[in-house]
Amino acid sequence: MKLFLFSEKPPPLPPQPASSLPSAKERALGAYLGFALGDALGAPVEFMLPSEIRATHNGRLDQMCGGGWLRLKPGQVTDDTQMCLALGGAMLASGGWELRAVADAFVAWLRSRPIDVGNTCRRGIRRYLQTGILQAEEMREDAGNGALMRNLPVVLGTPDGEAGDAEFARRSVAQARITHGHVLSDAATLALGRMTRVLLAGGGRAACREIADELAARFPAFVFDPWPGRVSGYVADTLQTVFDVFFHGASFEECLVEAINRGGDADTIGALTGQLAGAFWGVSALPERWLRKLDTRIHNEIIAQTNALLSLKTL
Repeated sequence: MKLFLFSEKPPPLPPQPASSLPSAKERALGAYLGFALGDALGAPVEFMLPSEIRATHNGRLDQMCGGGWLRLKPGQVTDDTQMCLALGGAMLASGGWELRAVADAFVAWLRSRPIDVGNTCRRGIRRYLQTGILQAEEMREDAGNGALMRNLPVVLGTPDGEAGDAEFARRSVAQARITHGHVLSDAATLALGRMTRVLLAGGGRAACREIADELAARFPAFVFDPWPGRVSGYVADTLQTVFDVFFHGASFEECLVEAINRGGDADTIGALTGQLAGAFWGVSALPERWLRKLDTRIHNEIIAQTNALLSLKTL
């Protein structure tokens, strides 16, 4: 499998035949399981440079290997997937949406002593625990990707249509603001969520590109073409990388391998790339060798939660 050179612009891909298009449920499962796969694949090379990944993994990483600074087992996920599942569980327990239930789920997750917790998420959850306040204050350092990375259940469990789109935006910003008080975090969370909703409804990458370009026009920090080459946890760096990989990839596997081999915040970049690519190509495009290695409990919980969240769309 060929990895992209940053300057390359592959020719447009031909449209998929209508008979091969995945269903809405297949796209939703592809998005959630793809997210978890990206998390588990990328976590072992988090904070590494591409040169270090090449030296450690014989040129590139394309297997569920485990290890890394967290000493993970192959297929083990991190806070990205765990916080998604916490948010999704709160939505289901409350029968749709209750922000305090979401915050309480984050508290329960933090008390479970997760293997990794972002500093901004930890600070916001502790603030809520101590004060009961559901909205973080505006802080310059809160422009990380921690709110963006956990929003997929809101995408899956919010109704469609014009009223649903408005409710999706309200819920997305509300959950983001529990921990992240920054306009760029809000904008990124909304943009990626809208792209995913477009894909779940059967849209393609051209429609997603319009959303990404609109985001970059409103907030130049997100300009991604040409790719600036940064892979940090800063929300703009994260989305620039996710966009560059997703818009150029020829398959789900190619997108994820390219994303994680760029290093940096590889688990979150891999997870968000998997979310978009899985929603676009559907669950059947996810490599079986990766799914077999994914933590069985997480795999089963994602399938059950996806089905339940989709049922909330019609309530």
